[in-house]
Amino acid sequence: MDDPSNENISVTDNKAILATGGYDHTVKLWQAHSSVCYWTGQHADSQVNALCVTPDGQKLASAGYQHIRMYDLNSTNSNPIMNYENVSKNVTSVGFQEDGKWMFTTGEDTNARIWDLRSRNMHCHRIFQANAAINYAVLHPNQVELIMCDDNGIIHVWNLKNDRNEQLIPEQEATIQCVAVDPQGLYLAAVNNMGHCHIWSLSHDSQLGGVQLKPKHKILAHTRQALRCKFSPDSSFLVTTSADQSAIVWKTQDFSLYREMKIPSGQRWVWDAAFTNDSQYLITASSDGLARLWSIETGHVEREYSGHQKAVTALAFMDSTASY
Repeated sequence: MDDPSNENISVTDNKAILATGGYDHTVKLWQAHSSVCYWTGQHADSQVNALCVTPDGQKLASAGYQHIRMYDLNSTNSNPIMNYENVSKNVTSVGFQEDGKWMFTTGEDTNARIWDLRSRNMHCHRIFQANAAINYAVLHPNQVELIMCDDNGIIHVWNLKNDRNEQLIPEQEATIQCVAVDPQGLYLAAVNNMGHCHIWSLSHDSQLGGVQLKPKHKILAHTRQALRCKFSPDSSFLVTTSADQSAIVWKTQDFSLYREMKIPSGQRWVWDAAFTNDSQYLITASSDGLARLWSIETGHVEREYSGHQKAVTALAFMDSTASY
């Protein structure tokens, strides 16, 4: 429940930004250390599919049906300050270039878009088109390759400098739900609707002017479809989430199972996850309307964030403190 005494708290005062969104058409901001929700924004007309904080920690992008809305994190006004439109279907993921110069989105309309955030014209200036819905995209740490996955089971590596596109099909007759690159640029992970997680090692080819992928592992991660995969900030862990009610943490040293996060009596689908900066905690978003903070070392739930009336399908987290 929102605490009215905290209505004037700036998220920067908390040193941590935890945002959640879901099927109840709301976006909520929380004090990560106390589980207090201090801001609720209405996400009109749509569920929330994805959330991302700008690199400077000042704004929050929320992706939904036919819109990307931008909220000012330092304002008590819950209305979006910008609304990016002209998308025909669901926007499935959103992210930012490291300096905040541009934003990228993917969608069910089979397009990935690059939006220039320095322009007053809120229309995209570059479009990549696939032959199926694009479910997710991640920007390589070199800020050059945008790596995407689609419903046809194809991974696209779009070089933003030379506009070349490389394609990869890791598994036949599978839909790829999410891709992730670790912060050091050493590994690419992809999860699919079969519950499988594929891992590649990454290297840079100076002659070809792009990254090269070498298959490394195939993990039978989940018994039902996998939904998200994310690497920890220190690149030591990979988490995969699933419709099988679990989030599983894997050690990147050998991609062996390290910890399974699961609530016996609930949780249902685990839609999204994010690590804290110190890579010691994991936050998950679930269909039971809760976000949870887990200790990776113990596998125990440290905090619950309760306030959504329906499934929590997206979260974003940015912190500058390691104390929870």
